[in-house]
Amino acid sequence: MTLPPALAEIVDDFGALGDSDKVTLLLEFAGELPPLPEHLREDVMEPVPECQSPVFLSVDATQPSAVRLYFSAPREAPTTRGFASILHQGLDGVSAQDILDVPADFYFDLGLGSAVSPLRLRGMAGMLGRIKAQVRAQTVPGA
Repeated sequence: MTLPPALAEIVDDFGALGDSDKVTLLLEFAGELPPLPEHLREDVMEPVPECQSPVFLSVDATQPSAVRLYFSAPREAPTTRGFASILHQGLDGVSAQDILDVPADFYFDLGLGSAVSPLRLRGMAGMLGRIKAQVRAQTVPGA
């Protein structure tokens, strides 16, 4: 599996831990999700209904060599916030093609399947799917 370097490093970090430490690391990521820039508000962002919590994202692929990602996830939903932060830290600033090349199920390699519910993992898949769809819409002619 080919992942952008930052995302590959995150996957490796999770892979080196036991289940309880993976949850701790996920919660650490939740605290690292950056705030939205002033020009973005949730009402202009795409909702991610696959998530159990209200999550919104925005993709700016005007520079396909360095796609920017923005997320809004409530602090009361640390698992979802952690997933958003993993995607932000792993994919923000990478090329559109690198994002499109990320396997849809890469999150299984984080090894969180026994630590969080399948419904929560589906939320991460939903986030990645929506990011890819926005990247395609903004960079692939006729998409």
